[in-house]
This record gives sequence, C-alpha cells and structure tokens, in this order.
Amino acid sequence: MVNLRFGGYLLMAIGLINLRYQTGHHNALIHSMMIVVPGLLLLAATFIPKTQLILQKKNSQILVAILCALLMVYAFTN
Repeated sequence: MVNLRFGGYLLMAIGLINLRYQTGHHNALIHSMMIVVPGLLLLAATFIPKTQLILQKKNSQILVAILCALLMVYAFTN
C-alpha cells in the first residue's frame, strides 16, 4: 500500500507544480486537476479497507502503475 500512496502523493505534487508553472495559460486549472484528482482518489483508495483488498492484487497494481505513468507523461507534455 505504501507504494500506491506514494503514487497518489506524486500525482498530487506534479499536478500542483504543473498548475503553478502554467499560470496564465488557457485551461491550466483543468489540465492540472486532471492530474491531481486521480492522485487524490488513489490516495483515498489506499485508506479504505475494501479498496485496499482490490489494490493488493497484482493486476490492479499494474493497471494503477500504467495509469500513473500515463498521467505523468501527460503532465510533462502538457
């Protein structure tokens, strides 16, 4: 669970940094929230016992890792 929590924190941090550096750009808030909100959802899911059981499966962890990587690529290319 700790690695997934770090992923949630990472997405939140990247999204907020992205928001700061895009100040003045059109739709900067929307682009940044597309990164922050999944991070918040992932972080919240790691604290809920029922979702912890789902996130402990290897397939779920791979899916979350792929989604986090895609969101990071989106953040850096945006």
